[in-house]
Amino acid sequence: MARKTAVTPYSQILEEVNEGHSIRKHLYEELEQQLEHMLHEKCLVIAFFVSFRFPAVIEDQDGDMIEEILQNSDMAGKRLVLILNSPGGLALPAERIVNICRSHSHGGRFTVIVPKMAKSAATMVCLGASEICMSPTSELGPIDPQMPVYDDQGRLHYQAAHEILRSYNELMTKANRTKGRIEPYLQQLQRYDAREIHATISATQLSEKIAITTLRTGMFYGRSASWIRSRIRPFLDPKHTVVHGRPIYRDLAKQCRLNVRMLGLKSTEWRTVWNLYVRLNHFSTRRVAKVIESLNESYIASPIQEGA
Repeated sequence: MARKTAVTPYSQILEEVNEGHSIRKHLYEELEQQLEHMLHEKCLVIAFFVSFRFPAVIEDQDGDMIEEILQNSDMAGKRLVLILNSPGGLALPAERIVNICRSHSHGGRFTVIVPKMAKSAATMVCLGASEICMSPTSELGPIDPQMPVYDDQGRLHYQAAHEILRSYNELMTKANRTKGRIEPYLQQLQRYDAREIHATISATQLSEKIAITTLRTGMFYGRSASWIRSRIRPFLDPKHTVVHGRPIYRDLAKQCRLNVRMLGLKSTEWRTVWNLYVRLNHFSTRRVAKVIESLNESYIASPIQEGA
């Protein structure tokens, strides 16, 4: 009989200080058991956390990491449950993640749990799920994409596509209508690249198309594109939310006819989700830019260094 190697106090301390995967494993075990009782089927839980502090977004490599975990897991008869917390990212990787999750989950149906915020492209992933589990404080958001923008010092940040287009269109309108000096407007317009404006318009159109397509093959199976567009207007129309970061809470999501499972803040399942959220959020705020992990595997991405 193989002898089990004891964990030394020093190695345990290092794991705790570095917020290692092992200190969260028991939460995945507890949550899978609780969700199995709630959903009446076996589950595999994967957490997907993208930092709100470091410059990080949903991108193609994330789908690879999720699929790597799924490839190495026994998914026979199991539903995938994705715990998703992210400021957003790119539309095509979001569509790819939906396809990966559906392909590996039993019956092509997977569940998303939003512990706090799943915005922009993360909301698009939620729209591709069979159901979205939310508490009263969970937040979705508009699905216009986040575009990479560099400031005058060359530092990268992300800005909502509709905000870029709105500022550009306002300047163009003022420049065309002015009867005085046009130079101040032309000077500001020089900051915009016509190719980037075109790419931003295309990205916005792509986000809407992907959202409607995933809903037509999922929650809104068989419905027309026009019917879906009218139902999810709060997610598509920036005028509804005014600013990109404004929350869309679960009551409004349900009014849009989305399949939202409401979880109470004091429920057993939500207490475990919140316990996991607090640890992963702290980890992805202080140490890493991204965490994708399950009970048995964990992948992380380090923050981009200044000047890199």
